[in-house]
Parts: sequence; structure tokens; C-alpha cells
Amino acid sequence: MDGIAWFSYEIIKRMVASHPEHEFVFFFDRPYEREFVFAANVKPVVVHPPARHPFLWFLFFEIGIRRALKKEKIDVFFSPDGWLCLGTKVKTVIVMHDLNFVHHPHFDPFWVRWYYRIFFPRFARKATKIGTVSHYSKQDIVNCYGIDPDKICVAYNGVSEYFFEIPETEKEAVRKEITQGVPYFVFVGTVSKRKNVARILQAFTACKHEDGLDVKLVFAGRKKYWDEEMESIYQKMPCRNDIIFTDYLSTEQLNNILSSALALLYPSVFEGFGIPIVEAFACGVPVITSNTSSMPEVAGEAACINPFSVEELTIAMKTIYIDDDLRKLLILRGKERLKLFSWDKSANDLWNEIEKINDL
Repeated sequence: MDGIAWFSYEIIKRMVASHPEHEFVFFFDRPYEREFVFAANVKPVVVHPPARHPFLWFLFFEIGIRRALKKEKIDVFFSPDGWLCLGTKVKTVIVMHDLNFVHHPHFDPFWVRWYYRIFFPRFARKATKIGTVSHYSKQDIVNCYGIDPDKICVAYNGVSEYFFEIPETEKEAVRKEITQGVPYFVFVGTVSKRKNVARILQAFTACKHEDGLDVKLVFAGRKKYWDEEMESIYQKMPCRNDIIFTDYLSTEQLNNILSSALALLYPSVFEGFGIPIVEAFACGVPVITSNTSSMPEVAGEAACINPFSVEELTIAMKTIYIDDDLRKLLILRGKERLKLFSWDKSANDLWNEIEKINDL
């Protein structure tokens, strides 16, 4: 799952478990897996049409969800990914994770960015309460949409119990399987332009052929938005055989690959939070991330660099490769930073907001 999916899963699972006195109605837009129906107090309902295109998003929420809210006699509608129904009088709590599409619209296809530009300001104004995942994103929503700050609460992402540091002997086995025992940097997430993949490729090339590092690069995620620029850079790389693409991974596989890495590369152009940062902290792995948007707020004293500078990224990678004392220091800082992020606290904070508006 990607960041928003993990947020939805972790938050809603905890709400259901903590409040068996309430009935939860889960709206799905397609046949669902039973593992996502968390308890006996959950009623799953499939709503049509499937929301697989911006035009269908509109029909799903303005026709399908509006009818379902009325039929199921919903008291409060909670939307963990920012969408809502504009044509309902039901009180609504939404979570807007970031406004990346406002600052970097070119990262999304035309109809997607058209939908975001038209509807998300309306969602923000319509919502009874807005949650978001960082103080950076809260201020961004205030600045871009003119929303009263008192209407917005911050509930950080947490880190799943599925992410933890594995023993050194297991790390060695993972490295042997993935990279024939060679140390590697890892990128976690969907491969896309927003994640700065082109510059990661360029920095890795510099590390290999200018600095001569015996290191490999692992992309742990889908090549969903792999584009012509990335492909052009990749094809020209003399070290492209030292790059491994894993595609889909189970959570256990991802944890093992992340735990065994030299460092996480997460120099994203823009993030509302950046869950892989705290997952790396939990795995005992140092992080190279960006000094933009929310990432300094999340990463603290991790190796924050200018994401638009290939040179800075290259230097950070080289430094972590050669300086074991720095790696150990960054790992300790990450473990201390991890204490700030709790799914339990965030779920409880959002539930309190739901109860408040239900009492209005």
C-alpha cells in the first residue's frame, strides 16, 4: 500500500477496535477483501460506479455516496483521503494529506489535476473538520484555500508494527539474495517524477563512476509513473546493471530489504509527510531526504539535502557510505525521532474530532 492507503488502514482499524459501541459502515467502490472488514461492528457496502477516473470520481461521490449516506443513515462521514460528497448535509471529517497538485500540477495527468483544482478547494470549504498529517500541510491548506486554522487538526502518520530492525545475520542473507552481498541504497515508494527518481539515478551514477563506490541501488516499489526522462537517463547509465527493481513486495519483504540497506534515499520534491522516513527509523536505517515541504518536520536531524541538487545528493550518499560513525549517529537520531509518531495517538485525535462534530 502507498502512504494514504497505510494511513487509512492503520487509523480506521484502530477506530473500529476502540469503539465497539458504534457501527461503522465502510463504503467500497469495488469487491473488497474480507481482511479490510476489521470487526463485527463493520458493515461493508459496495457503492457504484467504481471510482477509477476523474469523471467516475464525481459520479461515485455525488451520486453513489450521497445515496448511500442517506440509505445507511450516517451520522458522520469520515474520508481518510480528502474526497467528500458536496451534495450532502451529513457532517464530514476529511483528511487532506498534502496539496502537491497545487504546487506541482505537472506531476499529474491532465484530467486528474483538473479534478483536484476544481474540487479540492470545495471539499476543504465543505468539510466540517479537516485533518492533515503535518504542520506544514496545515499551513499550506490555510494559505492556499483560505481555511480557518481552527478548522484543521494535525494527526501525524505513524509506523506499523510490521517495520522493525532485523538481526545482522538476517541482513547479510537479504543482501546476499538481493545484491550478491554488495551494500545498497534503497528507495521505497511508487517510482514517479515527484519522488525525484531522475536525480537519484544521476547521483547514483556519480557515486559509481566518479567516486568508485562499490554499492548498488534498489527501487522497492512499482514503476507506475516511469516516464521518458527516467528511461532516457537509465538507458545511458553505464552502471544500470547495478540497479534492482523489485516491483510489488509483501510487507515482510519490504521490511527486510529496508532493514538491510545502507540508507534510505527519499529526496522527494514534495511530501505532506513521507511515511518511508519513519519506517526507515523503525528499521534502524539512516535517511537521506529533502529540506523542503514537510520532510524536515518529520526527519528532524536526518541528512536533509536540496532535492534539486544532484551534487548534494551525491555527497550525502558518499558520506554515509564511507563514514560509519555518521551512520550510527543518524540511526540513533532516527530512533529518538520515532517516538513522536504514533498511529494510536493519531487515531484517537481524529476520533475526538469526529465525536465533537457529532455532538454539534
